[in-house]
Amino acid sequence: MHVALTGATGFLGLRLLRRLLDTHRSVTVLVHAGSGDALHRITRYFALTGVPEAALAELPGRLRVVETELERPGLGLSRHAFQELADGLGAIWHSAGSINLAGDLAELRRTNVEGTRHVLELAAAGRERPVVHHVSTAFVAGSRREGVAYEDELDGAYGFENAYERSKYEAEVLIHAWSREHRRPVVVLRPSILVTDLPPHPELPSHPLQVVERILRDARRTAEPGCRARVRLVGRPDGRLNLLQVDHAAGIMVRLADRTPSGGVDTYHVVHDRDVPVPTIVTLLERLVELSVELVAEEPDDPSALEALVDCYPDLTTYLTHRRRFDDTRVRTLFGSSVASDRVDLDHLWSGLVPRGLVAAGPSPTSALPSAPCA
Repeated sequence: MHVALTGATGFLGLRLLRRLLDTHRSVTVLVHAGSGDALHRITRYFALTGVPEAALAELPGRLRVVETELERPGLGLSRHAFQELADGLGAIWHSAGSINLAGDLAELRRTNVEGTRHVLELAAAGRERPVVHHVSTAFVAGSRREGVAYEDELDGAYGFENAYERSKYEAEVLIHAWSREHRRPVVVLRPSILVTDLPPHPELPSHPLQVVERILRDARRTAEPGCRARVRLVGRPDGRLNLLQVDHAAGIMVRLADRTPSGGVDTYHVVHDRDVPVPTIVTLLERLVELSVELVAEEPDDPSALEALVDCYPDLTTYLTHRRRFDDTRVRTLFGSSVASDRVDLDHLWSGLVPRGLVAAGPSPTSALPSAPCA
């Protein structure tokens, strides 16, 4: 069975590709037209993560790179090229998408909803009736901050924390409608926040938490030099977030794909069995950006210049108020204790956000920073 993968050069997509190449002789990667040398980026990731030279030399023969435009009908291909692509596939993995939490809804819909629509059109056109594996997010649960989110729930009544969540929810609604109309199976995979302890590298996709770090670092420049800036963020000391190692997530997803689908939409939460306390995230941010973070129940009436800048990105900090749990009974029923992952702790998160040389020479995440606050 031949498989195609969108988003193969992304943070998760590269890990999925590596797993898929373990079980498939070749993979077609659908990359954004004009985005650069995808084969080079894939090869560099494999080299930087320890793949042997012999396996690297085989990559050009095992990967077929097709430049596409997900936002356009027919993926921007000619009718003949589109049909030829569709007819050669037994499975389609759709991992591409925008994860811009502060993005515009219309733009996110073009990428995350219309892109999904066009991938489904590719699946519908294929004579082999390829199975679609769609990478969504556990955060389609939206603004429901308490309680338990279940795998079969898909309800927009709670609203959404940001346009990204809404766009991914709308993509799942589209998938359910397509599955009913065509009587075709779709596997929906909902990961939580994916992280790594692989140090950042200019040739690798950014760690998702690097976005938050960059925003705080930019805002930090408004503070007085030489002091430890103080910022009040709305959050709960008893809050928690689900973070999962990206390599572990990719492994679980590919194992799930080996199962025979039910015929409808099979949805799986790909999440960690232990949440990360919000104070751990706060400590990480304090050490990365040299801030002093105070969690408060409501936005302050007298925001500092730094707090006003951070407040321009409320969609990035709203998760500090979450306490909900993602139920993954279905995954655990299938795989038992083998699904458990190593703990995501402060050291793990620190390693994935600080360049290797600084990890060796810089302060440990558990060591104290200078505590002189700004006036």
